Amino acid sequence: MKLEQIETPAALIDLARMQKNIARMQAQMNTLGVAFRPHVKTTKCIDVVRAQIAAGARGITVSTLKEAEAFFAAGVDDILYAVSMAPSKLPRALALRRQGCDLKLVVDNPTAASAIAAFGDQHGETFEVWIEVDTDGHRSGITPEQDTLLEVGRILHENGVKVGGVMTHAGSSYELDTREELAALAEQERAGCVRAAQRLRDAGIECPAVSVGSTPTALAATQLDGVTEVRAGVYVLFDLVMHNVGVCALDDIALSVLATVIGHQADKGWAILDAGWMAMSRDRGTSKQSHDFGYGQPCLLNGTLLPGYLVCGANQEHGILSSTEAGAHDDDIEQRFPIGMKLRILPNHACATGAQFPEYHAVAPDGSSVEWRRFQGW
Repeated sequence: MKLEQIETPAALIDLARMQKNIARMQAQMNTLGVAFRPHVKTTKCIDVVRAQIAAGARGITVSTLKEAEAFFAAGVDDILYAVSMAPSKLPRALALRRQGCDLKLVVDNPTAASAIAAFGDQHGETFEVWIEVDTDGHRSGITPEQDTLLEVGRILHENGVKVGGVMTHAGSSYELDTREELAALAEQERAGCVRAAQRLRDAGIECPAVSVGSTPTALAATQLDGVTEVRAGVYVLFDLVMHNVGVCALDDIALSVLATVIGHQADKGWAILDAGWMAMSRDRGTSKQSHDFGYGQPCLLNGTLLPGYLVCGANQEHGILSSTEAGAHDDDIEQRFPIGMKLRILPNHACATGAQFPEYHAVAPDGSSVEWRRFQGW
């Protein structure tokens, strides 16, 4: 199917850009001498994951058990469920393990650790559990020097649960925008996670895996001594937030939303699109960064950027395209963007925008496309 034939709004993946992004990250991991476990929550698409594995990835990271179930059914068995385990979800985790899935769980508190140990004992299952470490105060996890780290480790170890490793995510990297800052945070992330692993080992608790990662720190790291693997997700498509962070160019962004011009408000200098926040998502991640891209950066159908314009506003099914110049009024808006014209809109956050669609249209360099399904739900 050609782009002109695709109903809008639609999510497009530029295959050439995607493959370039995959190769870039895998080359970085190979240079640093660590395994790479991509986070598949960005795309939730087996076709994308197969390309990542073909490039050298080992195992995957998921954010929902639905992802774990879907990817295991598609033939991927080495899976890290990188969200602290809710005890109520243990039956689903057990079912996956009983089917042969090498599912690894994550905890960051004694209550969940005790629940996993008790459930495993009740059902005769030895779960593998990784402990989440907080190396930047971004979200969840146990700081490397907290007593809780060893408490959780002992609860697992002394009750026959395999402590598979420690993992951390430097999510605060999204707030940075210089190479020096990102490199410093990458080192902080590495050192903190390695320290946590060493404390567990010194306490007699095996801790084979040391897993770190975010797209910015993975690309900025210069050495990863003591780390066994890296995780990153959004790199495969990139987005406008990552562009502002400084880890990709605009023409590296592989995800876009195909939209059609459906009207005008000429007195306001607006072109109206059929892609509102239900297509682009409500994510306004660039609003707190150095360059605010509104709800997205418009491009021509062939991917050529349209500097001087952005999607400045969005209702549920309507996007508003206008000039970026303060006080500017585009008298030619109707001629420049005629009704029926199709555009590509680069998104603020690839994960959030992708989640609005049940499928992607993977676009080859010749403009032809094929449909790739994506998984949804929890």
